[in-house]
Amino acid sequence: MTITHAWINDGLASISDAKVSVLDHGFTVADGVFETLLVTEGKVFALDRHLARLAKSAAGLGISAPDFPQITNAISQVLANNPKIDFGRLRVTLTSGTGPLGSDRTSTQPTLVIALAEQPTWPKSTSLLLVPWNRNENSPLVGLKTTSYAENVYALAAAKSYGFSEAIFCDTSGRLCEGTGSNVFLVKGDELVTPSEASGLLRGITRDLVVELAGESGFTVIEEDVDPKQLWEADEVFITSSTRDIHPVSELAKLDASGNVVNRRTLIPGVVTERLRTAFIARRIEHLNP
Repeated sequence: MTITHAWINDGLASISDAKVSVLDHGFTVADGVFETLLVTEGKVFALDRHLARLAKSAAGLGISAPDFPQITNAISQVLANNPKIDFGRLRVTLTSGTGPLGSDRTSTQPTLVIALAEQPTWPKSTSLLLVPWNRNENSPLVGLKTTSYAENVYALAAAKSYGFSEAIFCDTSGRLCEGTGSNVFLVKGDELVTPSEASGLLRGITRDLVVELAGESGFTVIEEDVDPKQLWEADEVFITSSTRDIHPVSELAKLDASGNVVNRRTLIPGVVTERLRTAFIARRIEHLNP
């Protein structure tokens, strides 16, 4: 399926004409924030929650606040002027605008880009590689969804080179943190354990919805410091993201500092994960904007 249009600043543009300045700070120094929204059957999921996090990220980075009415209208225009997407993602990117070839900002208008893409559905289960590079839980950007994703790109490429679907990080204190685009949950009996914000993770929209759903479904949800060794002790492991929903983990391993894959573990996706996954999908279909 060919995507024909994107939104640039104040209006729609054909993909061939959709351009931003080579001096845009989102391009030169990754000075921007973004959100990725699930698109199913031509509609976006959890719009208000994503826009609220976009505003939080923009405020934290110190760039202009997003214009919610403009963005909501732009999303509608992008969806209406492209082929209907049965499964994919829509990305809202907001940068500080054009600037010098350095880290200083100027007082120019921000740049807004809204783009759409179809993607294949995920397989029934996934695989994780714990990588030896750490998240900095003391970074001033902790909890902000910025466009500074080179660490994620590097780690994900490494994981895929070893045959895994996702890379997961610890923080500088050795606590389990998050994936390159996902959050991690461990199941022990009727308890769900997931890393807390102290690890420097980004609170995923799906992560928070799953925490709410699990609590309502009678599970105990614990957000705490997690020793990565617990991955090898858990009954079940799953990850969450906007496009993965709840994704069972069937294989995990660790990449050591010498580049060796060690501690391989095979898991059978369990009943707790499946119960939550089924409930989450049903709720997502019923409540488009929870």
